[in-house]
Amino acid sequence: MTEALRSYPRSIECTGSQIEISRMTSADRSALDRLIDSLPDHDLLFVPRDISHPKVIDAWVRALDNGEVTSLIARNGETVVGCTAIVIDHLSWSRHVGELRVLVTPSSRGTGLGRALIQECFAQALELGIKKLVTQMTIDQHAAIAVFEDLSFKAEALFRHHVADRMGELHDLVVLSHDVDAVAKRHELYGLSDALG
Repeated sequence: MTEALRSYPRSIECTGSQIEISRMTSADRSALDRLIDSLPDHDLLFVPRDISHPKVIDAWVRALDNGEVTSLIARNGETVVGCTAIVIDHLSWSRHVGELRVLVTPSSRGTGLGRALIQECFAQALELGIKKLVTQMTIDQHAAIAVFEDLSFKAEALFRHHVADRMGELHDLVVLSHDVDAVAKRHELYGLSDALG
């Protein structure tokens, strides 16, 4: 892991609102619960485990404390409007790969917050020495897929009937990936390095 270059908290503007982005800690547990409660059930399919289950959140918080997961939390005033997580399995053959998870409240969609959070994760990926980011979602999440593709993610795999929601309905899952080094080098070549920093 390289030394952190990005300082938090930082403030960004999203459609006229000032959003504060900070590193998530275990102290954000209650805020995380409220964010998850505000999301439609279908949005929970963005992550491989049911994050509405307290044991899953307990594991997330423990992983934050242990440094196994890097997460950001976004607030509009006192209200949490989004969060991210980069999950790395340091004991696997794919320890150079980070799984990116991004959640944004319905009221904050279309404001640029999701895009800003993904860009923050690009910078974090570089700091963590990650070579590749992957993200997954059901194929009916058209707006989210479009944002990721616009930020250089490419569809890499499609798993048919891979996700069963709470009602037992089956959904196809798409996996998108992003070559962190290649994009960073391209930005550097075109003098856009500051866009990540």
